[in-house]
Amino acid sequence: MEVLMLSPEPPYPLTSGGAFRTASLLHYFARFAQVDLVLISESGSPALLPPGLVRSQQAIPLPRNNRGMVARYARNAGRAIRGVPPLIDRLAGLSDPIERAIRGRKYDFGVVEHFWCAPYVDLLSRCCKKTVIDLHNIESVLHNRYSGLSNGFTNGVNNAIGEKLIRAGQRRFAAASRKLEADLLPRFSAILAASEQDAGLIRGIAQGARIHVYPNSLPWVDAPAAPEYPRLVFSANFEYHPNIDAVAFLTREIWPEVRKRHPEIKLRLVGRGDRFITQILPEGSLENSGIEITGPVDDARAEIAQARIVLAPLRAGSGTRIKILEAWAAARCVVATPLAAEGLAARDGVNIALASDAAGFAAAVVRLLDDSVTRQRLASAGRHTFEEHYSWETAWKGLDINLQLTQQSGLNGYTGNI
Repeated sequence: MEVLMLSPEPPYPLTSGGAFRTASLLHYFARFAQVDLVLISESGSPALLPPGLVRSQQAIPLPRNNRGMVARYARNAGRAIRGVPPLIDRLAGLSDPIERAIRGRKYDFGVVEHFWCAPYVDLLSRCCKKTVIDLHNIESVLHNRYSGLSNGFTNGVNNAIGEKLIRAGQRRFAAASRKLEADLLPRFSAILAASEQDAGLIRGIAQGARIHVYPNSLPWVDAPAAPEYPRLVFSANFEYHPNIDAVAFLTREIWPEVRKRHPEIKLRLVGRGDRFITQILPEGSLENSGIEITGPVDDARAEIAQARIVLAPLRAGSGTRIKILEAWAAARCVVATPLAAEGLAARDGVNIALASDAAGFAAAVVRLLDDSVTRQRLASAGRHTFEEHYSWETAWKGLDINLQLTQQSGLNGYTGNI
């Protein structure tokens, strides 16, 4: 069996939710197929993969963009005027190098990671018997939810016009994404959604699309024996708009109330995008705030494993949150918004604490800081949830059924049907 995977982000290192999801599918197919990876990369360099994972890997260079805030808003303003979603636009125009990378090959499956590469479905269909798109998020839902939020970088009357323009742009991106989803998704042989909730939303957008649930998951890890430090941890990619908003929500509305009750506790923000964080912290300063910013780290899971409580204060987003799974795997207590826990087997008061507004969120954190017994009970239940539902091996079992692949006779039981 031969499989082509087209991905706009590297599956390794495992430093983001997208990498974990892409790597899980790569490892799944690599157990019984020859896999060729075509990676779209700003560096133009191949990903550093475990030996023997793929038969071949080709990297297609992507011109670098200026990542500064002003440049990003200027680019997105132009995209909004043209009615083209940002990452669809970013990854457009690569048909020729993709075609050169796969010329002369024939595949049983062509797997596209992220909707951003969905416009290449017809190109892949020429050489792939079946095409599968792995939807990490639903882009129209993501943009629509983000349009309802105030922006992390704008405050006060002087920026009211900017707020309106940003929200209008997100609404335009949502409409453009929904139109593309309705057109492109039914062209794939199968769609992999991150949750039952996402699958239901996709059915309402793309009539006739063939949808299977493939949950986000993690490689199996034993619960770490790490000490619990007096810190709260929010681990994320802080270049991502929903996480930028979450930092503003957390530091401006939640953290001050927690710190009043527990001045000894630190708030630790873990992940890349620290230059954005410093622009949205109260008064733009870390002095005497109790907030620590790590920047990029080699292993965010180690930071999560040392937390007293792991936070997920998202107010926008789509898909499911890997960071909650990492906290469960590390047997750490989680406080999250209902949206952050959307699509997961999360039960308020059983394996997680949920709160939708700032006052409720702060109260939940304070309550759990004061109650180590309940904190440990939630943490243990979260670990059990990870073991039962969210390891790679567990997720693969569902995929075997949905894609009608079996592991009989040395993993050669491919039936060829979806």
